[in-house]
Amino acid sequence: MAKIFKALSNPNRLELYFKIAQAHEAGFETGGECAITDIMSCFNIGAPTISHHIKELANADLITTEKKGKFLICKVNEKLASEVSKLLALPRHD
Repeated sequence: MAKIFKALSNPNRLELYFKIAQAHEAGFETGGECAITDIMSCFNIGAPTISHHIKELANADLITTEKKGKFLICKVNEKLASEVSKLLALPRHD
């Protein structure tokens, strides 16, 4: 969990993860894939910095990456997202 929270502790990385997750949710026709070039314009940081943030998210297993031609494709790791969600769910005391 510490590795996940550390990866998401950077505001730009957190926003990048959310953009990938949004594309994932909206992308049933693309298999939930997100081409980084499609979301780069949303950020005020350079491509090398975005690449570093992608690597950190992938190292924390929050996303998976794959090269398709000249494009870098990212996908949310749904299994890990589900596990984190369950861990963070507070028990209800009704």
